[in-house]
Amino acid sequence: MRWTYKPAPNPETTAALAESLQIDPLIAGLLVQRGIEDYEQARLFFRPELEHLHDPFLMRDMDQATTRIERAIRDGERILVYGDYDVDGTTAVSLLVAYLESEYPNVASYIPDRYREGYGISFQGIDFAEDNEFQLIIALDCGIKAVEQVTYAQAKGIDFIICDHHRPGATLPPAVAVLDPKREDCSYPYTELCGCGVGFKLIQALQLRKGLPVESLRPYLDLVAVAIAADIVPITGENRVLTYYGLQVINEDPRPGLRALMQGIQRTHYQVSDLVFQLAPRLNAAGRLKHGDQAVQLLTERDWEQARRYALEIDALNEERKGLDQQMTEEALSIIREKGEESNMTTVVYRDTWHKGVIGIVASRLMETYYRPTLVFTRSGEKLAASARSVRGFDVYEALEACADTIEQFGGHTYAAGLTLEEGKYEEFKSRFEAVVGETLLPEHRLPQIQIDMPIHLEDITPKLWRILKEFAPFGPGNSSPVFASGPLRDTGYARTVGGNGAHLKVSVTQQGTAPFAGIGFGLGTQRERVENGAPFWAAYSLDENTWQGKTRLQLKIRDIKSESP
Repeated sequence: MRWTYKPAPNPETTAALAESLQIDPLIAGLLVQRGIEDYEQARLFFRPELEHLHDPFLMRDMDQATTRIERAIRDGERILVYGDYDVDGTTAVSLLVAYLESEYPNVASYIPDRYREGYGISFQGIDFAEDNEFQLIIALDCGIKAVEQVTYAQAKGIDFIICDHHRPGATLPPAVAVLDPKREDCSYPYTELCGCGVGFKLIQALQLRKGLPVESLRPYLDLVAVAIAADIVPITGENRVLTYYGLQVINEDPRPGLRALMQGIQRTHYQVSDLVFQLAPRLNAAGRLKHGDQAVQLLTERDWEQARRYALEIDALNEERKGLDQQMTEEALSIIREKGEESNMTTVVYRDTWHKGVIGIVASRLMETYYRPTLVFTRSGEKLAASARSVRGFDVYEALEACADTIEQFGGHTYAAGLTLEEGKYEEFKSRFEAVVGETLLPEHRLPQIQIDMPIHLEDITPKLWRILKEFAPFGPGNSSPVFASGPLRDTGYARTVGGNGAHLKVSVTQQGTAPFAGIGFGLGTQRERVENGAPFWAAYSLDENTWQGKTRLQLKIRDIKSESP
């Protein structure tokens, strides 16, 4: 892996912060690296407050959105809450439905079918709204580019409110309100909200209009935290506050649907990583293999026994998804090898029988193998559909824009996107995408990167340091668990491999005579020879706790090893 170091914190700022907070300069340096330079900023970082969330009416069109919803409720109109089929979309729909239904009965939800309707607002969904006499559609986590669809609804007398967080196109849809912090004409102070986060700002605004504080919305934050984690948005600013309190709700009193889903997961305390790798895949399985409606049913269900039944159904779908994931990944790797494309700048593979709901996961698996921009295609009706994933530092959305004349439609983010195209355009697109990436992908993008906060000595690691580092949570993009580098280290003769086929490496290390410190490197079993027989090495690692036979000890969670000083 390529080791890169964060810029060293300003020594004067670090010293002043250490003095102000009466903390170790090491901790002060980590805070300064995160943009925390004075006592007040540190107080808000360690003790986030819901009351410090931004005024939702700073978001463009929020006034129009709340006024239209209040009118719909006053006039007894039917409201349809429409959302994408992934976790961000289904949690957002569940959030708004649960909030509105708490005082108004004429509310229903609509999740488009991934296979018959595809991503975003569909004409079929609008026809459903017309047939069932809905006068207002609130779209969440989609709609920012749905100009034709919203125009179509407008002609039928149906109003739209759009709550999205994706990049807008050149023209905004003619909706009553378009809530999107990424609008160029929107001056909202925080632009990294997920779709469910934008939905939360909407209900916060509705509460403010009633004179109620944001604290009254605390029970809804379990949904927001799951969405933030699943959508891999930065856990900074408002997202950090929402996740901080959302995790409290998840760990103390989650809604019945989440609690039922959590029964199949052995955790005593949930962190962001558990939401990403345990809860989110289960919720996603509904939309991937069957229908996103199942996730909404689960998340809005109030009866415990019914929630348990829904959770068992979704768990079964997730197990089926795992099997498909493994099979499709093996087939894709075989195609790449057969075509001799291991050395390409990109990975672009296609098989018409692949399950559309799993291609995004397979794209992530392939990227882990070859570490380059990746697209996995399958057939979707008369078109081909793909999921794209990218490496750190490379904007796959911009690369797709450069190939726009070969694509029918696309959307997404810097590191993940989706697209459709005509089958006859596949080879042209594949060639163009390879050329575009070849011209813009830098050599440093070709190696997985580990970013290190700072080098430290093993003697710096104390129980007090660990207690304070845990207060840096919740961890995630933009606020990762601190990564340190130390060396030269020497193993005390304990080095051994563990796990299936010796996949993992366990060590006990010292640095210049320090007491031995346990460490484990998941997936680093092949590095054993580098650390045996007292050979010096350098390690990049984070700190972790290991509980064994009732005893909890600190250990190094080793990310990478180098034989020479990096």
